[in-house]
Amino acid sequence: MSTFAPEWLSLREKADAEARALDLVDRLRKIVVNRTPLVVRDLGCGTGSLGRWLAGRLGGPQHWVLHDRDPRLLSIAAATVSGVTIETHEGDVTGLTGADLAGTSLVTASALLDLLTAREVDGLAGACVAAGCPALFTLSVVGRVEFDPAEPLDADFAAAFNAHQRRVVDGRRLLGPDGVDVAVAAFERHGAGVTTSPSPWRLGPEQAALAGEWLRGWVAAAVEQEPGLAAEAPAYVRRKLDHGPHVVVGHTDLLAVPR
Repeated sequence: MSTFAPEWLSLREKADAEARALDLVDRLRKIVVNRTPLVVRDLGCGTGSLGRWLAGRLGGPQHWVLHDRDPRLLSIAAATVSGVTIETHEGDVTGLTGADLAGTSLVTASALLDLLTAREVDGLAGACVAAGCPALFTLSVVGRVEFDPAEPLDADFAAAFNAHQRRVVDGRRLLGPDGVDVAVAAFERHGAGVTTSPSPWRLGPEQAALAGEWLRGWVAAAVEQEPGLAAEAPAYVRRKLDHGPHVVVGHTDLLAVPR
């Protein structure tokens, strides 16, 4: 699983907050209202942006268990997720079992599913259902990118980027944009009800720094996957930056509730 620079996570936090699906949080509040204190496990917590966004919306006393493999990110999250009690766990989250999640009221994660394998997602789904706790996975990429204005090369770069997300890393076939579909099937197979809701980034001039950083990373990954795009990449990026860029980056949020 990848680690991310705190600067990137900070840059995207506002767009993440604006994109997350409030309808799923409304539904979640009704499910956990009588669980007090709430025990929330945030998998791959990064700097804690999901905790900062979600804790106040859930209300009531809460204890957050923050999981990440990067000690720098864990220390930032522990210091900045406020209004709740905190504990941290450094390490991989893919081996969690139902026994590990015993006593957990809610499992959360943000931008995680694309970094997992089908087997790892199935394991997490089984663990959540075995522990009887709902799971909220937010901001999972779905492989859709819409530029304004559009151009024919958009499809070539998008296809290459999506293939890059599905690459094999250390023997693990990453799910990339297939993460949501695989997670829905896994949770349903283990006996949970699943609801999804779109949570796209809508980036324009007011998010120019994020849009530019995202675009350069998106194009670089596409070129790594398809080196034949390298000759087109510099002019392509310049054209997009000259127009803002204006782009919608597709994500989906998922709420799974054991039956």
